[in-house]
Amino acid sequence: MEKKQFQAESKRLLDLMIHSIYSHKDIFLRELISNASDATDKLYYHAMQQGQTGILRDNLPITITLNKDAKTLTISDHGCGMTAAEMEENLGTIAHSGSLQFKQENEKQDDIDIIGQFGVGFYAAFMVASQVEVISRAQGEETAHRWLSDGTEGYTIEPATKETVGTDIILTLMEDTEGDHYSEFLEPYRIQELVRKYSDYIRYPIQMEMPRSRQKEGSDPEKPEWEEYMELSTLNSMIPLWKKSKSELKDEDYNNFYKQKFFDYQDPIHHIHMYTEGSVTYHALLYIPSHAAMDYYTKDYEKGLALYSNGVLIMEKCADLLPDHFSFVRGLVDSADLSLNISRELLQHDRHLKLIAGALEKKIKNELAGMMKNKREDYEKFFKSFGLQLKYGAYVDYGMHKELLQDLLLYHVADSDKMVSLAEYVEGMKENQNAIYYACGETKSKIELLPQMERLRDQGYQVLCLTDNVDEFCMKMMHDYQGKEFKSISDDTLDLETAEEKEEIETLTKEYQQILDTVKQALGDKVTAVQFTSRLKSHPCCLTTKGAVSLEMEKVLNQQPGEQKIHAERVLELNAEHPIFDKLKTADSERVGKYAEVLYAQAQLMEGIQLEDPVAYANTVCELLV
Repeated sequence: MEKKQFQAESKRLLDLMIHSIYSHKDIFLRELISNASDATDKLYYHAMQQGQTGILRDNLPITITLNKDAKTLTISDHGCGMTAAEMEENLGTIAHSGSLQFKQENEKQDDIDIIGQFGVGFYAAFMVASQVEVISRAQGEETAHRWLSDGTEGYTIEPATKETVGTDIILTLMEDTEGDHYSEFLEPYRIQELVRKYSDYIRYPIQMEMPRSRQKEGSDPEKPEWEEYMELSTLNSMIPLWKKSKSELKDEDYNNFYKQKFFDYQDPIHHIHMYTEGSVTYHALLYIPSHAAMDYYTKDYEKGLALYSNGVLIMEKCADLLPDHFSFVRGLVDSADLSLNISRELLQHDRHLKLIAGALEKKIKNELAGMMKNKREDYEKFFKSFGLQLKYGAYVDYGMHKELLQDLLLYHVADSDKMVSLAEYVEGMKENQNAIYYACGETKSKIELLPQMERLRDQGYQVLCLTDNVDEFCMKMMHDYQGKEFKSISDDTLDLETAEEKEEIETLTKEYQQILDTVKQALGDKVTAVQFTSRLKSHPCCLTTKGAVSLEMEKVLNQQPGEQKIHAERVLELNAEHPIFDKLKTADSERVGKYAEVLYAQAQLMEGIQLEDPVAYANTVCELLV
């Protein structure tokens, strides 16, 4: 029997195929099952072409047989088989694909889902096997042939005996080493796990003897005895849920699939089932979870959709299919149009992928907008879990995605239990209102107590309550909505005064400029300015800011690592109508300075700012009380 060498450039190429292309050894099972599926597809297609009836896919199983004693794993199919010449061509020549050739010859046929195209998947077997034996009988042939190789010293082909058409691939597994446990591929439950992971939607039944237990016949029902037995079981689902018609499915079907596939204990809050034909054809099944994963807002979270090609898993998480702002979406995409690399593990960055990603982004946005409109309670539940991610999405990348996301944002409203979108806020604005007002704070209840709220409350203006760190940064990045500028109620240029009020403030400033100067001198560089205000009623003072950095932004930025601290340009605003100002008017300069320290400390406390020296503040209050 003559031993032949692989018809490739060198042994080094085969070593590359075996040791460098695939990142996980367990991929070998996916590749061999895919080859078996392709061979069965060819037989099925030829039968249909020849008008043969009665051939059902369920009667063409792919069988896996484990033999722990012999350390062999066998994959058998009822496909088209190979002649000796085809063995020579397909198995003896690296990177020659009979499946690709078949696909090209029949490219106009819609019912062909051939998977293989590179001609290297078979050689993945040598990652786990010290010897690979292929026994195959071609359709229409009486004689079978055996192909045998250890993957290094060439191969042999000789006549063999096989009763049925099809192919048996027998792997003799390598011995276990300290780092690699090849014997795991002889465990039924491990094989079942790999089939369900990679090949669950191969459309032929993948069958294997699985251990089961049953009560021994004749044993006492009160003290039953159990025995183990082996039962031929189908390991795969065969028909993907996403390829079924929507009319066949109920919410329960979608929810059960989600919980089983993504190991969640709760139903998703929404699902999206889509099929698109055109420049790229694909199925997609997407889910909006009802709650965030424990690691969602950590750097350990990995976004992405499962990617399938003709029902075969290519990647568990393809990050390129989801933008960061929709990273909470779970699901999968199945397409035969994508350009895969040679190992079918990674995706080449091509225009098809970008087209799918762009279409999914628009679809997710539209579905969320529809949920906000038609299922408000569900949307608010969703927003509670993932609204922060949408806000980050509108802020990052210099606001590149703000137009896409701004209509999905919700905010609590002061003095109300409801949340509103920006569109709803604008719709409810007063006739003379020119800006969208917001306030920042630790909680909504604390925001409602801010002194600056008094004037807006009196005028009947709604105020959005911003309690997340990213909120004000997001507002600054969006700048305006439908032409209405976002304005913080702590901005020193809120411009709510009437002409009469402005004139009155000018008069007070001229009359009591010395008091303002004394207060400013006492506070030094703690404040940029001291001025009168008409925005206060019951409170003696408040803090506002000039410039781009607000008090809330100062807090957030200074929480970040780094020695350099950010300081907002603080303005202390005084209420000339408050009784405390009468004290200032009659006090000497030294006492005005002490009042200034107390008023400034109180203004900080009302803003939720921690005092640098609370002891000094307490002592100053005591001095003024004496």
